[in-house]
Formats: sequence, structure tokens, C-alpha cells
Amino acid sequence: MPFKIVGTMQQANVDFSLKATSPNIGGGRVSGSEKLTSSFDLVEQMHFLYVRLVRARNFPGITNPFVEVKIGNYKGTTKFFEKKLDPEWNQVFAFAKDRIQAVSVDVIVKNKESVNDQVIGKLAFDVPDIPSRVPPDSPLAPQWYSLEDQDGRKGGKGELMLAIWMGTQADEVFPDAWHSDAATISGESISNTRSKVYISPRLWYLRVNIIQAQDLVPTNKNRNPEVYVKAILGNMVLRSRFSPDNNINPTWNEDLMFVVAEPFDDPLILSVVDKLDVNKEDVLGRCTVHLSKVGKRLLPTPLAANWYNLERVALAQDNNQNDSDQVKFASRLHLRICLEGGYHVLDESIYYSSDFRATSKALWPPTIGVLELGILNASGLLPMKSKDGRGTTDAYCVAKYGPKWVRTRTIVDSFAPKWNEQYTWEVYDPYTVITIGIFDNSQLQGSNNTGGSKDPRIGKVRIRLSTLNTDKIYTHSYPLIVLQPNGVKKMGEIQLAVRFTCSSTWDLFQSYTQPLFPQMHYLLPLTVYQIESLRHQATLTLSRRLSCAEPALRREVVEYMLDVGSNVWSLRRGRANLERLVATFNLLVEAWKWFDYICKWKNPISTMVAHLVFLILALFPRLVLPLAFFMCIVNGASQFKNRPRHPPHMDTRLSLIDSTHADELDEEFDTFPSSKNGEVLKRRYDRLRSVAGRMMSIVGDLATQTERFHSMLSWRDPRATPMFLAFCLLATIVFYFIPFRLFVLGVGFFAMRHPRFRISIIPSLPHNFFRRLPARTDSMI
Repeated sequence: MPFKIVGTMQQANVDFSLKATSPNIGGGRVSGSEKLTSSFDLVEQMHFLYVRLVRARNFPGITNPFVEVKIGNYKGTTKFFEKKLDPEWNQVFAFAKDRIQAVSVDVIVKNKESVNDQVIGKLAFDVPDIPSRVPPDSPLAPQWYSLEDQDGRKGGKGELMLAIWMGTQADEVFPDAWHSDAATISGESISNTRSKVYISPRLWYLRVNIIQAQDLVPTNKNRNPEVYVKAILGNMVLRSRFSPDNNINPTWNEDLMFVVAEPFDDPLILSVVDKLDVNKEDVLGRCTVHLSKVGKRLLPTPLAANWYNLERVALAQDNNQNDSDQVKFASRLHLRICLEGGYHVLDESIYYSSDFRATSKALWPPTIGVLELGILNASGLLPMKSKDGRGTTDAYCVAKYGPKWVRTRTIVDSFAPKWNEQYTWEVYDPYTVITIGIFDNSQLQGSNNTGGSKDPRIGKVRIRLSTLNTDKIYTHSYPLIVLQPNGVKKMGEIQLAVRFTCSSTWDLFQSYTQPLFPQMHYLLPLTVYQIESLRHQATLTLSRRLSCAEPALRREVVEYMLDVGSNVWSLRRGRANLERLVATFNLLVEAWKWFDYICKWKNPISTMVAHLVFLILALFPRLVLPLAFFMCIVNGASQFKNRPRHPPHMDTRLSLIDSTHADELDEEFDTFPSSKNGEVLKRRYDRLRSVAGRMMSIVGDLATQTERFHSMLSWRDPRATPMFLAFCLLATIVFYFIPFRLFVLGVGFFAMRHPRFRISIIPSLPHNFFRRLPARTDSMI
């Protein structure tokens, strides 16, 4: 049965804030600003008992041996080899020290061939006598041990080569070891619990400039062909527009762009297609281009065009050929093809991008620092599925920065998993974001997840490097927030430790003056449609490649980390963005309120001081800019004590989660195209029309105001234009004889005059004149 997570529009009395923590990292030697050189100083030290089984020899008459490593209630088993007298396993077993209650470690050799897995021999090690090893010490050398029988006698039972030691998660065998945390998992599922590092394949933009075709041979020579070019690369299909030349020598001069990943396995197949009818087409020719033979360019230098012979595939009419295909020369196609190495291939949203480097390494900037991330633990996780009639969660984390993805090991059946794994990335630009996601592993045996084999998301955290101080360790507990169709849900919290170390302060400051993207994005910019299409191709390519790894980084995980679908229509996000836009104008609003306060003489002393400052600035205009910049300095310095002390995190209030209607969330999670019909779709369409109507009115008002400016000189109103021209003539004479400073003083003092000399209810003369100017709204139908 599925385990259903019940949520409301917003959980009552739930704390969605970020909490500062003080974990015992670096052996208790790390403070908030201390910098250590240890490779694992951002996580809490975890101790493990490691047993490395290398191989065996001299087993008497045993054909299918395997080994069990047993400590108390925990038991790990090696794989077995059929009919092999000297097996070699080279497997490592890791047992968490804090869960060890037994006083000895038993290593038991059994024979798989017997019905009850007969015990052949065994070894026993006392836990207090096991040596310790701390990297960077060299690995312990495995030794040969003679097996003992049931009575403790040695000899004649064979020998086993193994190494046993006490270590930490810094051990090099830690990622590939079998862990006692996953003792209930067996078989092929064990590989899905291990931690791994993935590197995204290098992505290139492939530009195919279709110039023209020549000497096409249409099937029906009595009609003008309607021709377009179809390009196929792997699973991606693109097509050009129809050629405006309805003849046998059509032209296009159109670019088709693909995203390709190294190594270039799939060829590019180009077909010239003649559209005969609505559902009928004729392939006039086809050519194949192998990408390994395509040139690369880093700057928008001119490309040489080449002619490619088209081959026509015609169905043989001869029955003796068994309807096989005959390849015949038909015509040729004029193309420019190149791999663009000067662009950055966008696989993430620009706002959350973790990398801006070009594809070609020759264009990479120097590194400016190192980012270190410690994934400590999670707490308060909710059950994600049901197992044996109870809720359970098998959580793992994925972090992405640049082309490097990391995946922690899966902690089985725990609502408070402890990973304590640390990872490092090189940093090339501070305006980048590291994304950390947490998921429930549904690929393990014994998990009855009727929702399918997808790994459900538990939450996500984004940290922008430019918001961090260098050489400072940030330890916080981040809320894991997931938006569901029935509202926002706090799925728990994850504790992270982050440090951004800068190698050169000068390079760091200089990076703020460099272009965000490589030069090709500005010299030969892509259209908005191309950017969206290429990002879609990039995410599909990455999902396909990473899902082939072992363990696989599944497609739903990759898409969630890359924010696929973030540009889908959402009324909630639209309103939130509008409020963000309005909030940016608060400074202007506050300035206008202060000016209105001065004009109303509510505080005569402040108003007189404002008059005095205005008089000085009007008489000495060279002080205006210095004073403005000085005020910026004063304002920035006054806000230093209120500066943010922690990285930003997901904000439910900013996202308008608490004020979103349930139907709006249901619309946000609807598929595209919509899966709804009937009354629901009609209601949403009416609501969209209402919102669009208000936006249309705002755009219309802006257009009206701009047209009124234009109409002052257009003679659309035969009286308004002469009046404005007369005013311009008068202003020309006045400003010729009156200094501009006196004019500014007059306007300023007039605007700040005492309320007894103003009639605030009546609009001013310029306002009345401007409102009467005509606009083109009269011509709208």
C-alpha cells in the first residue's frame, strides 16, 4: 500500500526558518572563522570497523566458497564463485562503531554447494585488539590467516587473506564498502546504496547552417515542391522552415542547433523532404555526417561551406530484390557545420547556474578558489513509503556544482540519517549556485513503493557563493520544503557545513568586472527560442548519460536538480515576481514620502534645513554628484551592522505559499498540455483571461501616456500643438535671459511651498494640459 503524505495549504505552527548549528566538526577544533587543512574538517568524525576480504587458497574439496562477516546482529556476505578453489573477492565491509555491541568479529567461510551452507572454517578477532588507521597513513597490508575448525584447531581448512582495522569515513575504501547501515539490502540493490561522484559529459553546441539544395528530383514533376530539411541526431529531431523558393533549387540560410555530448557516438542525418499532402511526404534525399569529422571553432570566424551528396532511398520494384532499398544519387545539399566551443551550454536556469565556462578548455578562466561542502545529517524526515506495514525512508543526498555531481550513500530506514561526507569543487566564478537535493531511494529490495520506481524528492537547498564570506565555515540547518498540490510541506531539515576558500583576493574582486558568459554569447547571441530549446536538449542528454552510471543518477533526480519546468506558467510565481518588482521601488516610494513630508511643513525645522541644502546645491551644482555618492556611502555603512549573517534559503512568504488558493496549486502541477477538461479548464481559462485583462489595461495605459508625449508635436489636436509650441517659444526666451540655477531654485521652492499657499486637491496646469492630449485609443477597435 502506498504511504500517503497528507499536507495542508501551509502547516500550522511549522518553523520554516534557517537555524545556526554548532556541530562537532574537525574533531571539535573548528570555530566559525578558523581554517584547517584537514580533508574532512567539515563533518563529524564517524568511526567504522573495516574488514577487507581479499582472497582465499587451499580449500580442501570446496568448490563454491563464500565468506560471512558477523558482528553481533550485523552480517555481511561476499559473492561466491562457482567451482573455484582459489576465489578472489576484494570486498570491504564497514560496520558503524557506535552500533557495535559484540566483543568479537567472526569471519566464517561456508560452502554454497551444501544444502545448509556448511561451515568450513572461521576466524575470530577481539574488537579491543583491532588496530586503528587514520589517513594519510598507508593502507594496512592484508595478511594470510589459517582457518580454524569448530573446535578451534588450525590446519587443513585453508587460508584467508584479509585486513581488519578501525578507521573513519576518510578511508579511501569508504565509498565502495558494504555498510552495516544497509544490512537489510542484498543482491544487486547494494550498488544503489553507495556514494558516488559523477562527472557530466562535455556538452557542445552543434550548429548546422542549411544554405541551399541543388538539383532536387521530386516524384511529381508537374507541381512546385514544398521542401524543408529534417535533421536527426540520436533521439532529437529538428526541422527547418519551408523554403520560399518552390523549385528544385531551394534556399533556406537557416541555422539548426543541437546539443551533443562527448564522445560523439550518433551521426547527424539530414533529409530533404517534400510535403505532398497533409499526411504524406516524400524524402528527396538524405546524407549522413559523422561528428568526429566536423570542425570546431571558438570565435565567430567565417565557416567554409561544403557540398554534401544526397542519397535517395527508393523502393525497388523488382520482386527478386525482396523489396530491399536501392541507394541512388539524387542531388546535393550546401551546408556549414561546426561544433561551437565558445559557448557555455546552458543545462541549468541562468538564475541558479553553477557554471558559466565555455565548452572549450582553452577559454576557461583561472580558478579563484575552492568550495567545500560537508553533508552532515538530516532530522525529522517524514515517511516516504510503506514497508512491512509501517512508514519508512531511505534517504540519500545529491549535490551539483559545475559538471561535478556527488551522491551520498543511502541510509536505510532512518528518519534522522547521518552521512558526514565531505566534497570539494573548484570555483571559477563567485556568482554561482550549489544545489543540494535529498531524495528517497526506491530502488532497494523490500520497498513497496506503489507510486512507481521513481525516487521521490524530499527537498532542495541552494547556496549562492557570492553571499558567503571567504575562509569562513557556515554551519546551518536548512528546512526541506516541498510544494505539493495540496500545499507546502516541511519534509524535515538537513544540516550542512559550507566553506568558500579564496586563493587570490585580487582575482576574486576582478571576477566581478568580467562578462558573465563567454564572448560568443555576445558576439553571436542566441535567440530566446534557441536558448530554451537547447536547454531542453541539454537536460535530456545529461539525464540519459547519468542514468547509465552505476548506481544510476535517475532522470527525475537530474531534472529536479536542474529545475526543469521552472518556466511553466504559475499564477503564484507570477504574483510573487510582481511583488518583488514592486518591492524594488520602495526606495523611490520612501523618497517621495519624505519629499511630501517636507512639502507639508509637518516639521518646520526639517523643512527649512531641506530648503537650505537645496539652495546650496542649486548655487553649487558641482556638489550634487559628490553628495549623492557620499549619501550612498553613509547608507551602506549604516546597514553594515544589519548585514545578513547566514546564506539565503527558501522563503515561503516571498513565494506567496501561504496566500495561494488550492486551485492555483492544482493548476501549477497540471501537465502540459493540460490533463483537465470541462468545468475546471473553463474556470482556469476565465481566471487567466481576467489576469491577462488587467495586464492588458496596464499596458494600454502605458501606451496612452507615451502617445500623448508624441501628440504634443504631431498636430493631432489642432489647438494643443500650437499651445505647446507657444510655450516652447516663451521658454526659449526665458531660459536665454534667466540663468538655469534661478529656474531650478524657483521650481524647487515652489514645489516645497507652505501648504497655505497651495491647493493640493486641484491638479496642476501641466497635468491638466497633458491629460487632454489625444492618443490612439480612439482608433482601437
